[in-house]
Amino acid sequence: MSDSLPWLAGSLLLVLALCLLRRPLRSLLRLLARTGVGLAFLSLFAPLGNFLGVGLGVNLFNALVLGLFGAPGFGLLMLLKWTLRT
Repeated sequence: MSDSLPWLAGSLLLVLALCLLRRPLRSLLRLLARTGVGLAFLSLFAPLGNFLGVGLGVNLFNALVLGLFGAPGFGLLMLLKWTLRT
């Protein structure tokens, strides 16, 4: 019985922490999923964008901007690329 007491207490604390952090974890997982979709969009857009001369880099920062802002984020990235072109 005394061997299972630390496991029981640890499990109880884990369940309590997950209940308290449910909303922040849900938001974080949603952002992670949206970032993954943004990364997939960037990788699909890369060949077409390079052909048209408006290619964006396929990287985590661009995917995170797309995950946070969606379609307006794509416009923001395109505007930023146009503004900072050399």
